[in-house]
Order: sequence, then structure tokens, then C-alpha cells
Amino acid sequence: MRLLKQKRTQLQNAIEYLQVECLQFMHARSRNYVSESDVYKLESVPLDFGDYHPLKPITVTESKTKKMSRKGSTSSTSSSSSSSMMDPLSSVLDGTDPLSLFAAAADPLTATASMDGIRKKRDKDDNSAVGSDFEQWSSKRSEILSRYTTTEKLSIVSRRKTTTSGSAVSEKVRTRLEELDDLEEGSQKELLNLTQQDYMNRIEELNQSLKDAWSSDQKVKALKIVIQCSKLLSDTTVIQFYPSKFVLITDILDTFGKLVYERILSMCMDNRVSLSDNFSPETVNDTAKETCLNWFFKIASIRELIPRFYVEAAILKCNKFLSKTGILECLPRLTSVIRGIGDPLVAVYARAYLCRVGMEVAPQLKESLNKNFFDFLLTFKQIHGDTVQNQLVVQCVEIPLYLTLYSPAIDWILQCIAYRAPEVLLTEMMERCKKLGNNALLLNSVMSAFRAEFIAARSMDFIGMIKECDESGFPKHLLFRSLGLNLALADPPENDHLQILNEAWKVITKLKNPQDYINCAEVWVEYTCRHFTKREVNTVLADVIKHMTPDRAFEDAYPQVKNLFLQICKIFLFMYLYFQEKFLPFLDMFQKESVRVEVCKCIMESFIKHQQESTKDPVILNALLHICKTMHDSVNKNEQNMLVFLKFNYWKAVSFGRDFEQQLSFYVEARSMFCNLEPVLVQLIHSVNQLAMETRKVMRGNHSRKTAAFVRACVAFCFITIPSLSSIFTRLNLYLHSGQVALANQCLSQADAFFKAAVSLVPEVPKMISVDGKMRPSDAFLLEFLCNFFSTLLVVPDHPEQGVLFLVRGLLNVIQDYTWEDNSDDKVRIYTNVLHLLSAMTQETYIYHVDKVDSNDTLYGGDSKFLAEISKLCETVIAQILDHLKTLGKEETLKRQSQLALCFFNTILAHGDLRNNKLNQLSVNLWNLAQKHGFADTKTMVKTLEYIKRRSKQPDMSHFTDLALRLPLQSRT
Repeated sequence: MRLLKQKRTQLQNAIEYLQVECLQFMHARSRNYVSESDVYKLESVPLDFGDYHPLKPITVTESKTKKMSRKGSTSSTSSSSSSSMMDPLSSVLDGTDPLSLFAAAADPLTATASMDGIRKKRDKDDNSAVGSDFEQWSSKRSEILSRYTTTEKLSIVSRRKTTTSGSAVSEKVRTRLEELDDLEEGSQKELLNLTQQDYMNRIEELNQSLKDAWSSDQKVKALKIVIQCSKLLSDTTVIQFYPSKFVLITDILDTFGKLVYERILSMCMDNRVSLSDNFSPETVNDTAKETCLNWFFKIASIRELIPRFYVEAAILKCNKFLSKTGILECLPRLTSVIRGIGDPLVAVYARAYLCRVGMEVAPQLKESLNKNFFDFLLTFKQIHGDTVQNQLVVQCVEIPLYLTLYSPAIDWILQCIAYRAPEVLLTEMMERCKKLGNNALLLNSVMSAFRAEFIAARSMDFIGMIKECDESGFPKHLLFRSLGLNLALADPPENDHLQILNEAWKVITKLKNPQDYINCAEVWVEYTCRHFTKREVNTVLADVIKHMTPDRAFEDAYPQVKNLFLQICKIFLFMYLYFQEKFLPFLDMFQKESVRVEVCKCIMESFIKHQQESTKDPVILNALLHICKTMHDSVNKNEQNMLVFLKFNYWKAVSFGRDFEQQLSFYVEARSMFCNLEPVLVQLIHSVNQLAMETRKVMRGNHSRKTAAFVRACVAFCFITIPSLSSIFTRLNLYLHSGQVALANQCLSQADAFFKAAVSLVPEVPKMISVDGKMRPSDAFLLEFLCNFFSTLLVVPDHPEQGVLFLVRGLLNVIQDYTWEDNSDDKVRIYTNVLHLLSAMTQETYIYHVDKVDSNDTLYGGDSKFLAEISKLCETVIAQILDHLKTLGKEETLKRQSQLALCFFNTILAHGDLRNNKLNQLSVNLWNLAQKHGFADTKTMVKTLEYIKRRSKQPDMSHFTDLALRLPLQSRT
């Protein structure tokens, strides 16, 4: 304890001695920055690669002796190797050099190999039955459920719960055939007056009951539920809901089919190893086959045709367990079974389900798909029969609405048929449609199913068929819409472009219903934009305005009108489109604020994407400013980042060339419009500063009276705008940056104003600031800013009326009064940087200058009074540093004291004149203090001492030899 007190007393005496000594002498060494630059400049060595260049692709050749060589050329004929050095990048990741991949793209052999791989993959996809390009049924499911709805009451048959008098064993003893008969003979009840939602909920309950029954090993009960649900598909009492009912019921059938298949598959496991995907029936054990046959026998005993067909189709895949030709034999039989279904609507959906199952289990059997469709065509005349017509009269359903109920089923059947089908099949389908009198429903499905390229090539043929269609059953405008969807994906023959547009628009423009009109117009506007000029587009816009403006019909069609507008923006450059007569009236139709903002955003995105060159057209700029203003006033905080991004890119596209005054006026107007977006204001300040520097560049630093006034106006813009920002460090950095710009343009009084504002703002820096949503101490950010500030103050000349170094003094006073964290040494680190600044200020010539601005080295010319003032500041700063070192004399802060003492020593070593004996002694004492208690980093101390010894060997540096001898190294204990 006594030893510790003695050490503390010695330490305090040493610090007080250091403080007295430094107050008497602080001599900065004279610097010749030019000669120092020459001494420390790295020696340049010319490199002669010959034919080799390190950025050339690496080619490895293998000789007969199995040696490897690296060469700079892209080809090599050498059969031997001169080097076996391993490529360091070859061990990265999978062993492939990532840089060599770029060279591989240019290598024809590598490119050929890559293309072969692509072709093989593509050929594999082509040979596979169903690829990723086939639209699955699941993607159509939600669309059907949302489209085919009803407000009428529905009914559903539900099985009654029966009480079991005997034990559970009696339930198992019952024959399965008797259970099925019991189900069909009346153990069921009908739930009436169900709403659509109640109906859907009940179906979902049945689906869950199926899963529960299966999981509890009640297989017969599960089959009963499936039969019960399948029977519902024969009911067409609420006919407009039938497509949605089909979707819901077939979901249950799919679940049942999957459960049965997985059950039989699990029985095929031998020694816990399952069958491969391409198993053969010979590998299936007898138990699994017997169970599979049992399921088919159960289903064959179902009396009614429709449930028997659907349940067998649901487990069609299980035929794979019995024979290789099972599916091939069953598909034609089930296709023929559908002929026994009398209702054409029920029959076509049964065919759709069979085609769906067929595509899943045997997509290569195209003949079955074709047979289903051709059978449907043979029975299509039933739609106009008395039975169907009487049913429609009873349900008050018009024939056009009834025909649309067929669309999902026919579309699906034709999609399966047309998948990767040859073009000749389309010709056959078109001929069959003509034989049926160009039935509009079938024609629409054909255009929806086949590839767009095939349809586009026969556009005029389809238009001729559309003209001959009877419009009473299926409106022609829907056919033109389907044709337009194809033409948006593929181009028709060039000679037919205008005739196709005229024929289509002749029908579209006669539509009276605004909704029907806009549904067609939004499709055909893309075709117009792709193949015609602005004049035709303007004509289309005029027609849209004519149809959608009366009675404000556009309010009910905002999605379609917006989509139409977006199609135009994608293809046509906004800058040219704006001059069209009908563009602004069209834009006025977007009265709803949210839609208008979204459209404005799309306009800005289109402008930024297509505007490759800057523009200064006042009409365009005013329009875009108005659009930006609309977005600015309406967007919420979540959308502000996107808005800021759009505006940043917008500023880049606006340029008035050498008309800098007009550019500044534009920025002034933009500031008034976007005052609520701080990032935009920051960008505007940077843009104005850049404008001032561009003016300086044009004038080569020699401002005229006019340009001097202009740059002062730019400076005033920044000085006025910065205080409106909320982030204090943003303001500090912008004050510093703008002051530097003012200084570069010889606006000395304005630069002083910026720097004074920055100095006065420092006391307002809070202790904690938000960084990326987290609160962080601000000391590190303040330290970084002040270091940058000191670097600028070196070249700032003193104001003639403010005294010597008035800005430096003011900043030091602020730093002294600022409340720093108790455990922080940032204040001392700042003072150390101040010593660097003051040392640089004592030099005859400063290390850098601002062009055409006389710094203090020129103003004072090494005047003794000026140097004396700097010396006084040095004494004050060093006193503050040593006071802080003294406060760190406690045991828990000795490590910090050691680090700061070494930092102060390095400052004296770099900037002090150590020929002065007392300053030399001061540095020795700091060295000893740094390692007094064993906290100094030994490696750092060793490297520092080596540096001093190297310096001692330079001319006029002999005093470093003595210093090195006086700096002992103590080992850490």
C-alpha cells in the first residue's frame, strides 16, 4: 500500500514537472513539405510483362508429362510447363476461379460447351411430359371461385349420425357393400337454405372429416364422404355457382385420391425402402395389389354414374400398381362413360376433371385428351335443346351468362390439348369451329389455349371467323379482347398491322357499356403503342376520353384506365407523349388521390427510365414539378424513400446547360415545393454547391462581377436552407462543406459566416443520436467532424477585424465548455489534433492552399507576434492535455493514461523540434509515463523506437540518436 502511494506521488510530481516545462517551451519543427514528399515517395519500378499481362485470361495446358502451365495468352501450343505454381483462387468455393468466368464467356470452346448444356437441358424439358411452362390447375382455382358466385340459397346432402348399438367390433364385421347400400338408401339428410359462404364452410368440414376418418383408420367412412360429395356435382339447381362447386368438390376428390395412393405405396415398402418413382407393377407385392383391387371393386359397386366416375378418376393413378397398361385402358373407358351424362354442363366439367387427372398421371396420352374435346363438340348442340332451355327459363339465366359457365372447363381441356402441340392442330381446331358455325364460345377458348405466335400468324383468319359469329350468345368484343391478348405477346404479319387495328377498333368504339369498352381498350392500346406512332396513340386516347368521361364512368374503371396509361408509359417516352393533345385531359381523369399518386409515380419512373439525356424544356419541367408536388403532398412516411429516389434521379435529368441562373431558379422553386422531405433539401444544397463549383470551373477561378454575384446567390441559398434541417450532424457537415465552396469561390465573408454557424452549433450536439434506428453516443461523430473542421481552418485567412485565429479560438472555447462523457478521452484527442493544426500554422508555407485565397502564411509572413499567439494557444492546449493526464492517475484509469501519454509523445515526435533540450526532456518523460505501470503496448513501443533510430540516420537528425538512447523499454509484468 505504501509502495502504491509512493508511485502515485512520483507520478503526480512527474506530471506537474511536465506541465511546467511545456509551458515554457513548445517549439514546432520547421517543415519542407516538398522535400519530405520526395523523401517518403515510394520508388516506381517499370514493369515489363512481355506477352504476359496479369489481367489476361489464364489458360492451363497439359503436356504428356502431366505438368501444368499458366500463360497470359488465350491460346497455347506448348507441350511442356515452365511453372507448376497453384492458382490461389482455384481453392475458393468449388475450385473455380471467379475471375476466369469472365474470360470463359469470350472463349468459343467454353461458350459452345455451355450452350450444349443449355440445349440438353432444354431438350430434356421438351421431352418431359409436363414442364414448368404448363399452367397448373391451382392457378385457376381462386379465379373461378371469385368469378362464379351467387346470392341464392344452396342445399347440400349430409349424412346423418347413427348411433351404434353394438361394440366397435360389429362395425368392422359389417360387409362394406352393405355400408355403401346403407348410404345410398337414405342414411342422409338435405341441408337447405345455405348461403354461399355456409356452403363453402360445409364443404371444408367434409374435407376435414375425410382426413379425420382416414387418419382414424375408418376407410369406408372416408369413401362414403367422397361418394356423398361427388353426388353434389349432378345438382345444377343454382347453375351460375356450378363452376365454383366443381372446384370445391374436386378438392375433396384430390385429397381422397392422394390418400389412397400413399396408403398403397406405403404397403409396397420392403425393409423400410420405398419404391422408386418409375417402379413397375412386377415390383409391387401381392398385399398392395390386393388392396388396390379392393378399392377399385368398392368403387365399381357404386350405383350412380357420376359418383362412380369421379371417385374412379380420383384414384386413376393407382392403376400403376396393377399393370403397365392400366391407365392406358382406363382413360378411353372413362371418356366413354361421360357420354352417359345427360346435362352438357355437368358432362363438360367431368371431361375437364378427367383431362386434369390424365395430365397428371399420363400426359403423353394425347389421344384421350383429343377424344374428350371432340365428344364435347358432338354434344354441343344439346345447349340449344329444350331441356337446357327450360332449365334456364326456370332459373332466369340468360344464354350469354350460361355460356360463360362453360369457359373454365373448355379452356382447361383446350389448354391440355394445346400444350406443346404442333401448329397443324390449331388449323384442325379452326376447321371444326367453322363446321359448328363459328361458335363464339369455342373460338374464344381456342384463342386462349394455343400459343400466341400461332394465333398472331392467323390474325386475319380469326377476325374473319369473329365477324361471322352470332353475337347473341357470346359478345364479339370478348373475342377481340382475347385476340388482343395474343397480339400483345406476339406480332402479326407486318402488312396486316393497320387492318387488324381498324377491324378491332371498329367493334370496340361502338360499345356502349363503359366497362366493356375499357376492358377491350386496355388490351389493344399496347398493340397500338408497339406498332404505330404517337398520332395513332393520341387517337386512341381521344376515344377513351370520349367513352369514359360521360357520367364520370372512369371512377368505376380506375384499374383498367390506370393499366392502359401504364402500357403507354412503358413504350412511349413521356417527354414526347406530353405534347400530344389528349395526354393532359386523359391525366385529368384520375381524380381519386391514391390512384393519381400512383400514376404520377409511374410517370416519373418512365421519365427516369427513358430520359437518357438531360432536358431544359420549361413545359416538361413544369409538368414534372407538378407531378412531384402531387406525390409530395400525398405520400405517407413509408413511401417517402421511393419518392426521394425518384426525385434524386429527376434532378439528374434536369440541366439548363450554361444557363446557371435558370438552373438555380429551378432549385429555388423545387425547395419551395418539397420542404417536407429533408433528403431532398440536402440533395438540393449539394446540387447548388455543385452549381457554384461548375461556375468556378467555367471561369477558371477568375470570377467576373456577374459570376461573383451568382456564386454569392448560391451561397445564400445554402445558408438559408441548412437551418431548416432537423439532423444536427447533417447541418454541421453542410455548413462545413458550403463554407469550403464559398472559400473556393473567394466569398470570404460568406465562408466565415458558415464556419461561425458551425462553431455556434457544436454546443447543441446531443450526447446520444439515432443511427440506423439505434441510439448511439455522439462523441465519435463529433470528433470526426472537428478533425475535418481543423483541416479546413488551416487555410482560412483571419478576418481583419476579428483578431488573430479568431475561428480557432472560438472553436477551442466551445470544445472547452462542451460537456464530455466522464469516461471519454475524446476531448484530449481533439486537443491533440489542435496541436497538429497549430504546428502546421507555424510553417513558412502551408502544406495546401485554396486557389486565389491568401492564407495566414501569406498574410503574416512568419510575423513574430503571430507565432507568439500560436505559442500561447499551444501552451493552453497542452495544459488541458496534462490536466486530463493528471486526473487519470487513479488505478482504474492507468491504462487510458498510458495510451494518451504515448499519443501525446507521438504528436511531439511528429511536429515538435526535439533539438530543444526541454522539449526533448518532455518527450522522454511522456515515454516513461506511458510504460510506467506496464500498460503500454510493447509492439507499438518497439516500432516507435525503431522509427526514431531510422530518423537519426537522416541528415541533420543526430539529436534523434541521443533521444533513442534516453528511451528505455520496460518489459510488461
